[in-house]
Amino acid sequence: MRVAVIVFPGSNCDHDAYYVIKQVLGVSVDFIWHTENDLSKYAAIILPGGFSYGDYLRAGAIARFSPVMDAIIQSAKKGKTIIGICNGFQILVESGLLPGALITNQGIKFLSRDVMVKVESNSSIFTRKYSKGDVLRIPIAHKQGNYVASPKILKKLEDNNQIVFTYHPENEDGNPNGSVQSIAGIINEKGNVLGMMPHPERAAESILGSSDGVKIFESMLGIS
Repeated sequence: MRVAVIVFPGSNCDHDAYYVIKQVLGVSVDFIWHTENDLSKYAAIILPGGFSYGDYLRAGAIARFSPVMDAIIQSAKKGKTIIGICNGFQILVESGLLPGALITNQGIKFLSRDVMVKVESNSSIFTRKYSKGDVLRIPIAHKQGNYVASPKILKKLEDNNQIVFTYHPENEDGNPNGSVQSIAGIINEKGNVLGMMPHPERAAESILGSSDGVKIFESMLGIS
């Protein structure tokens, strides 16, 4: 098993993700610069958080055209495991690998705090180490995390069990960014691509205040 952490200009959570994979889980991992176009030796790919290309135009809109995205799209088609966290989620949506859109938070402001996230499905490769209904403490840090989608897309997500995380009512405002149906994370139809706004890599060790997020990485990498 070898993992790729993609680095775009403006990524700032790449080292966090790398640390969790290598130091916490003991799995081989490499940084991959956005100009690369060969991901053939990697079984799993992480698109980390940050502000790729300064979030100009809108978050993820420019990163979607990086050379590495062609390789990521092909990897997704081949069934490789891919997770996009925060800005990574935005890039996956912009590239068409996940449906819907991520727009400015309902309250306009950038939000950075711990939130409670509910596991809506544990049948995905990303959540199989959780129980359905588990509530996780994981931080968010974003301004464009408000997930929106058409009624048709939402019904499809529901019917196919593609909504894997929602913001839990225990949050001080229940739904921090205004996402439709409190959606915090979704997977593609095939089930091998996950996008989520909360940062599980920042909740992977108890010294950080929560280790609730580490099972996402253990699940996707098949670590028992």
